[in-house]
Parts: sequence; C-alpha cells; structure tokens
Amino acid sequence: MAEAWLSIIGLGEDGPKGLSPASRDALAAAETVFGGPRHLALADVGPRGREWPVPFDLGPVLALRGRRVAVLASGDPFWHGAGGSLAARLAPGEWRAFPAPSTFSLVAARLGWRIENVACLGLHAAPLARLAPHLGPGRRAICTLRDGKAPAALAAWLVAQGDGAARLWVCEALGGPRERLRETRAATFDLTGIAAPVAVAIEATGGGLPHSAGLPDAMFAHDGTITKRPVRALTLSALAPRAGETLWDLGAGNGSVAVEWALSAPGARAVAVERRADRAATIRRNADSFGLAHRIEVIEAELSAPLPATPPHAVFLGGGASAELLDRLWRTLPEGTRLVANAVTLETEALLIEAHAARGGHLLRVELAEAAPLGRFRGWDRARPLVQWSVQR
Repeated sequence: MAEAWLSIIGLGEDGPKGLSPASRDALAAAETVFGGPRHLALADVGPRGREWPVPFDLGPVLALRGRRVAVLASGDPFWHGAGGSLAARLAPGEWRAFPAPSTFSLVAARLGWRIENVACLGLHAAPLARLAPHLGPGRRAICTLRDGKAPAALAAWLVAQGDGAARLWVCEALGGPRERLRETRAATFDLTGIAAPVAVAIEATGGGLPHSAGLPDAMFAHDGTITKRPVRALTLSALAPRAGETLWDLGAGNGSVAVEWALSAPGARAVAVERRADRAATIRRNADSFGLAHRIEVIEAELSAPLPATPPHAVFLGGGASAELLDRLWRTLPEGTRLVANAVTLETEALLIEAHAARGGHLLRVELAEAAPLGRFRGWDRARPLVQWSVQR
C-alpha cells in the first residue's frame, strides 16, 4: 500500500501530553481508535474510541483495513503488547509504530537497574510459574501483573518456592500522576490499595534451578519410571539443544527430557508424545511446575500414530523404539535432524547396534552404580547397562 493505514501507538500514564508530535498527529488523524478502557480514557478520543472485544480479538481492527485506524497500547507495543500480534497479520507497509517507554524501562529507571541484566516477564496473562527459571540468589526480574490483587499472589508464590526473603517493589501507574512505588518482602507482604496498572520488581535471595543438564529426579513428578539424572545428562549432551530449536520426545514418560530441553536454551520447545493418559497428565504437571507449559506440547498417542506436525531439530526415543519406527523416522525427518535413542533391554540394544551398523553415528554403552546400604556397610547398587545411539540424519 502507498501509505500505512494502521498506527500502533504506545501510550503512557501521562496520556497525550507524553506523546511525541508524530504520535499525536497519528492519533488525531485516526477515524477509529482501538484500546482498553483505560487507554481510551487517557487519550480522550471520544466517540472514535472502540474497546477491544473480550476475549481479545484482532478481527475488528483487520476488518477496517484501508481506513485510518489507530491502536493504543501501554508503553512499547512490541514488548508484551499488541504490536507483534498485529504485525504478524499485516504486510510491512500497512502499519507504522510509535513506541513509548515500556513499563520495564520505567521500573528500571526508577530503581537504577541495568535492564539488560533483568528478566522482563509479562505475567498479566501468564501463570506465575513462568518466573521459576529466572529465580536465584541476587537474580532480578520485573513482572507486569493483571490487577491490584496479583502482587499479593506473587508474594505468596515466592514464599511457596522458599524465597520469603525476596525483596519486592510494587510499582503502580508509573509515569503518571498516580505513580507510587512501595517496597516490601515476600514473607511480610501486607500492602493494600494497590492500583492498576501494576508491575512488581523482584530481587530474589534464593531458589532457582540449576543450569546444568541432569536435574535431581526428586524435582519431577513421576511414577518411578524416569530417565535417571546421570542418563538424562548424557542424553541432553547428545541431543545438543540450541536456542529456538524443537525436540520430539517420543515415548516421553514423565517428560523429564522434554522439560530439561526446554530449560536448556532460550526459546527451545518440545513436543512430548506419550501413549498413557496418566503419564501424559504427569508431563503437563511437570511442564506447569517448571513454568514451561507454553513451550511443551503434550500429545497423547501411540508411537505408531502419525508423527507430530511441527518439524523437529532433534528427536529422542526413550522407550518404544522399533525397527519400523526408526525406519519411518529416517525416511521422514529433515536432513540434519539429531536422533538419540536409549536402550536398556537386550532386544532394543540389538536394534540400536544394527541401526549403528547401517547408518553410522555414535554408539555408547554406559554402566552406572550408586553407593547404597549393604547391611551395616555400603556397596555398589548397579543399574542396568544403558546403550545409547546418537546420529545425525
């Protein structure tokens, strides 16, 4: 199109007076202005204003394609705002954006924090568990929250994670006449009268997840059948996760490998396929507890069913390997896909030895033993030998 019909405008709590001249011109030229009730009131657009539908839907904006339309968003529209969703549905020439300082930038400016060293999370529409991978002694985070009740819920969640000593700054309506910052601790949270929009800055004192492969087995919900910690570490090393990559975890069990894959690199995602309903439910439970439900898809199906639609970068076979499945994977996987399969039975071991002979790759045999009570003394409790085949398609 010769001229952009849609203006995506970042708006602060100071309303139109905080807008740049270009933003004000775009707002004045719009025939229709979309936004939340607070945005429309701040901008004082009168009868031109249209509230977003509930549930949220871009349809009404797209229906006005070619007309002069403005969308109001808080601060930077492309940081947990509507900007990214709109841009994904439009051609580059159809829209233009006028960002304002984001809530995260305003909080960092008030507290003197280097924003590049802070986790910035939009928890106004996501579970609090999304914060779990970002905790740890001295770690900082800024979280936008949905309403005035949410900071108390966040404090209670931190206490449940064992970090009642975490320092919290509750930041209300930053950048406007109602701005207020109050500091407290998670365990002694007693703030009342909290007004939206609200964000909470966190300085953690404990908690957090190890950033190495092979988390303790006790961190996972499972029924006793689990890829044990040392084997999981070897498996993740062979799978070699990278940022933004997708794993197929076939025969996923309790999903421990899928969870560790998703934790291992920014944007890493997993598709966990498990035939048993109870174990599929356990995978979902583990994904929730690690704050990864948005990055782990669970499919309840037999391994003989059609393969997942999302192309993988790596595939893990922890159980249920068969000659037919290996052949099907080899025929259909994209070139360059990394495939790792583990075996503890003689039959599966023979299958992997044959696959290694036919297709190459790396074959590894591992024997592990852990110290365990033996009468009044201790002895080595040996696990079944493991054979692991890893190969690149």
